[in-house]
Amino acid sequence: MSGLKLPQSETVFYERAIRKAHRKKRIYRYSLVFGTIIAAIFAVLFLTPIILTVTNSFMSSSEISANYGVIFKTTQTGGKVFVSKTVNLKFIPDIVSFSQYYTVLFKSPEYLVKFWNSVIYVVPILGVQLMIAMLASYGFARYHGRVREIIFFIYIVLMLMPYQVTLVPNYLVSSWLNILDTRWAIWLPGFFSPFAVYLLTKFIRRIPAEVMEAASIDGAGEWEIFTKICMPLCKSGLISIAILVFIDYWNMVEQPLILLANDELHPLSVFLSKINSGEISLAFAVAVIYLVPPLLIFLYGEEYLVEGISYQGGLKG
Repeated sequence: MSGLKLPQSETVFYERAIRKAHRKKRIYRYSLVFGTIIAAIFAVLFLTPIILTVTNSFMSSSEISANYGVIFKTTQTGGKVFVSKTVNLKFIPDIVSFSQYYTVLFKSPEYLVKFWNSVIYVVPILGVQLMIAMLASYGFARYHGRVREIIFFIYIVLMLMPYQVTLVPNYLVSSWLNILDTRWAIWLPGFFSPFAVYLLTKFIRRIPAEVMEAASIDGAGEWEIFTKICMPLCKSGLISIAILVFIDYWNMVEQPLILLANDELHPLSVFLSKINSGEISLAFAVAVIYLVPPLLIFLYGEEYLVEGISYQGGLKG
């Protein structure tokens, strides 16, 4: 048996199969290296502004003024012209200084007021929007009917509209309700945003109906099914929606600019959008402070965010 030789045709076939397998392995290795390089390049490009912001926040005011100067200069007609020659990007400060943070935290309370304005706007919107979404999405997912389908279709249409389109109706309704230039002009549209309702409805529909039917047979009422079965299974979906809603309203700019004429009610995001008109030396420290809450929330809920997007409400096997 040891001296048994394969026919020449089978030997050629096996040699070709081996060469083909080695060729596929080389192609996979090269594609993996190429993909890693491309991903690393994009990662560096995306992280560069954040790294630049963090490192520049430890520069002194004089060094920032020397590096950046006036990015825009005002013309005689009142417009602004970009001045590119005054910008000198630096990643490493000459001398590490905490003067920016000291000024923002202890000498410029208006920035902290704007920061807390952002918190005051986002936290109630997040809580009420999730509460409404949980109740509405459970009804949309559990019950079927012509009226329900029409209402849900309207939700989809409203969600597809960019918020710039709804700013004018929001302004007119706020004016009619006499809540312009108050926090309610920001809160009310945020409370009833259809985004969370749509996503959570799709999430609940992924839960097998047999689970709720079994609970109903065991004597559980609708409230018990909702609180003890449906919502616990939607934990990852709720956290992922909360992260997306928080980031969306934490970075809002157009709504406060249109609905709030009083600068004292503006969130910190509005200040960052108009940073050149203020003190450029404090821009980086304010930006880092503004970056901390969404970064912490993302790091805490990253696992739930990925699970909520990929898992989409199905039961684990």
